[in-house]
Amino acid sequence: MSESSQNTLRNPALERMRAGDVALGMVVRLGRSGDIARIAGSTGHDFVFIDTQHALFGLETIGHITQAALGCGVTAIVRTRGWDDPDTSLLLDNGVMGIVVPDVSTADQARAAVATCKFAPVGARSVSGGYPMFDFRAVPLAESVPELNDKTLVICMIETVEGLNNIEEIAAVPGVDVLHIGCNDLLMNMGLPGAFGSPPIMAAMEKIIAAANRNGKFAGPGGDRDPGRQAHFIRQGVKFVTTQTDIAMLSAEATRRTQALRAAIKT
Repeated sequence: MSESSQNTLRNPALERMRAGDVALGMVVRLGRSGDIARIAGSTGHDFVFIDTQHALFGLETIGHITQAALGCGVTAIVRTRGWDDPDTSLLLDNGVMGIVVPDVSTADQARAAVATCKFAPVGARSVSGGYPMFDFRAVPLAESVPELNDKTLVICMIETVEGLNNIEEIAAVPGVDVLHIGCNDLLMNMGLPGAFGSPPIMAAMEKIIAAANRNGKFAGPGGDRDPGRQAHFIRQGVKFVTTQTDIAMLSAEATRRTQALRAAIKT
């Protein structure tokens, strides 16, 4: 393998989307080891969505999951605690290939997120060396920085009516890659908690997808786990889809198995 090819990064989720396909991700709230990344890959997922907004994760734990993800062809993405989370650049320096920024309601917040996640001239991220994405090799910054800028995903979550109203301005921010709709919080903000599939949220989805398409971004639905609606959104053009949480998947299969055994015992 040539040195130039060694210095070219892979982001499997981004590759899927750029090829016009759908990237599927497992939301991780329970897994606390690199095994969860390997399970995600073996079950057809392109990325793990490590949720530090709603679950307790130590930085070293995220690092271990990320190292496993890098080794098995799965993109490690972290949802941080906000657009101003101080751990963002540290996560990116240690193998994370995408940041999900919750509750982005203005273009200024989106620009602040990009500034933290991307190097100059796109953003203002501090440079380091020996990045794990390059297997800790010493890669010249003239090569590593453009690769990292190109392959690091910045995913802005739209979770408020204010964000929905500002969607064109947010979508136009250079460096934003994905507009991810947080259906749960957006419905709460609309005064319609849990009203998945209702006309207001479906109209909001259409508006966000259209803004993403007009501005060369990817769109994705979050929170709504109904397979029929997820398929509908995919047909509308979304490319970034979280299938379900690891907790829900484990619970569903455990429930199915115990019910099957109890039914078998009765017969």
